[in-house]
Amino acid sequence: MSAPSRILVYGVYGAGKSTLAARLADRLGLPWHPVDDLLWQPGWVEVPVAEQRDRITRICRGERWIIDGAYHGWRDVPLARADLVVALDYPRWRSFGRLLRRTVSRLVTGEVICNGNRETLGSVLSRDSILLWHVGAFGRARRRMRAWQADPTGPPVLRFGSPAELDRWVAGLPRR
Repeated sequence: MSAPSRILVYGVYGAGKSTLAARLADRLGLPWHPVDDLLWQPGWVEVPVAEQRDRITRICRGERWIIDGAYHGWRDVPLARADLVVALDYPRWRSFGRLLRRTVSRLVTGEVICNGNRETLGSVLSRDSILLWHVGAFGRARRRMRAWQADPTGPPVLRFGSPAELDRWVAGLPRR
């Protein structure tokens, strides 16, 4: 397979989608469009789904891109244009552990995430906590990745069950 030019990186919260997207952008010379920057306004105000869809559609019309996620209101858009889906299908303990470490680190450091937003103790302890979202979304994301991989009408899906498998694949990619 030649180097892909339109890549959807997919996985549950904490799997490492953004980290991988940044690595792939650097290695392949592709523009990376962090999904969180497209979905969240300052103050954790969610961009309306119709606007999210418009933003993603504009990106996906291009010939070169990496997107690090795909959500319900527009998941079909990148899937229709992707050359490749890279699916991070790690065990729950690994992705949840990564998410927990990242969340605690962000709480301690006050790291700015997307569009000036920060995680707070209140957000982590709320009903909308990213940790709770992980618990609820894990099974759905895993089923979705496996269904995409089994679908011969969709883009090719490379599904990785461990970071070591992923690292071997990335190391074999050409540099642009």
